[in-house]
Amino acid sequence: MWYKSFWVFFRIFFTVFYRWEVRGQEHIPERGGTVVCCNHISNLDPPLLGSAMRRPIRFMAKEELFRIPVFSSLIRKFGAFPVQRGSADKRALKKALSILKQGEVLGVFPEGTRSKTGKLGEAHTGASFIALKGEAEVVPAAIVGPYRLFRKVTIIFGPPLDLSEYRGKKWTSQTLKDVTDRIMGEINTLLGESRELS
Repeated sequence: MWYKSFWVFFRIFFTVFYRWEVRGQEHIPERGGTVVCCNHISNLDPPLLGSAMRRPIRFMAKEELFRIPVFSSLIRKFGAFPVQRGSADKRALKKALSILKQGEVLGVFPEGTRSKTGKLGEAHTGASFIALKGEAEVVPAAIVGPYRLFRKVTIIFGPPLDLSEYRGKKWTSQTLKDVTDRIMGEINTLLGESRELS
């Protein structure tokens, strides 16, 4: 009930204040564990991404946010869970894999932090590891801002990546880097396509 209420509220919010446009929803699998990987330009990205999808989505969020009274309770109701940034947080990893095993959707921002310029930054390999370990579909997504009142914000979802060549094999750090580069390359392509169509 809480998630649905947030979902409706933010759809109205982004429609009224940011004239949002959503493209490529048909690329999101209707069922099964799925990792949606997106660029990160604003604190509004998680609710924008969540409200643009028909399926509920869960997010990793920096643990500092869960120390803020009231806000902590709200983001938990929206499906977020804490992660310690800058470390191998086994608890958060276990939670992420559990979400995928249950056939849910996990939202990840591979850059790990917001881009101040709007351009893609260097990505971490965590999203790739989670997707491969969780045997999940990977859907790239791109948000084209900036977020300015009554100016259009666009979010576009791309087709799931074909990672079959990596399934069932032993992964190395280079493997994870290669998969991460593919994910970020697809996000960059979506950013370019979205700007061309604007």
